[in-house]
Amino acid sequence: MKLVHTLDELRAITRTWHQAGEVIGITPTMGALHEGHLSLVRAAKAGSDRVITTIFVNPTQFNSADDLEKYPRTLDSDSTLLAPLDVDVIYAPTVDQMYPDGFATSISISGVTEGLCGTHRPGHFDGVATIVAKLFLQTSADRAFFGQKDFQQLQVVKRLAADLNIPVEITGCPTVREADGLALSSRNVRLTPEGRKVAPALYRAMQEAGARIKAGDPAAAALQAAQAALLDAGFTEVEYLELRAEDGLAPLDSLSQPARILAAAWLDGVRLIDNIAVA
Repeated sequence: MKLVHTLDELRAITRTWHQAGEVIGITPTMGALHEGHLSLVRAAKAGSDRVITTIFVNPTQFNSADDLEKYPRTLDSDSTLLAPLDVDVIYAPTVDQMYPDGFATSISISGVTEGLCGTHRPGHFDGVATIVAKLFLQTSADRAFFGQKDFQQLQVVKRLAADLNIPVEITGCPTVREADGLALSSRNVRLTPEGRKVAPALYRAMQEAGARIKAGDPAAAALQAAQAALLDAGFTEVEYLELRAEDGLAPLDSLSQPARILAAAWLDGVRLIDNIAVA
């Protein structure tokens, strides 16, 4: 496993892989790795000849300077976690490497970015799309693996690759959860012990809403009840709790097609997101 910080180093490595006809898979991350990230690496290993895990805390996708500052940087421990998985390269560029003086380009995607996190985190997906495009081009990846927990982000990445004809196959991998249902997230470590006990209510509320909708209850009533349950459980704010089409994320009021319930809510000053399939 090689730790690489510069684009020149990275391209020297990937050039030899492509010359050998090897398939390159990447798992883009912001570090602070957990089992969810490692599951993506395992999927990449199973579907690729070579695997690059990128670790870069991307400043352009943060809406809060405080959130950016608090985001954990754990490159040493991340490297320790990745070593047994036989990752070929960890690509951990600096901010100056990714955004040098004079950098003036941003990618903006419409449609799938509308509503949900797109409303509550203005500019966030521009930052995501721009950095992901750079990582695709820098790594010359053939396949990329993303978690379904950030489901709207996954749709943005798919749209990006399709619209810009970037020859990379996007695979969405299942959300990894704790035994009590809480979706794994690097931000979970910021929950207080009491908040950690409350946090699984987000998954339970979505499950209950999904069950009611599948049973024929109006979606609006089921989602309103789920939101009330979250506030009663101790969440301080529910940003959104919505039924959306799985393909394209159009708002739905019934199960007319494969759908997902997507949610974002605040607990202990930590923003938690999650989603489940409803079909």
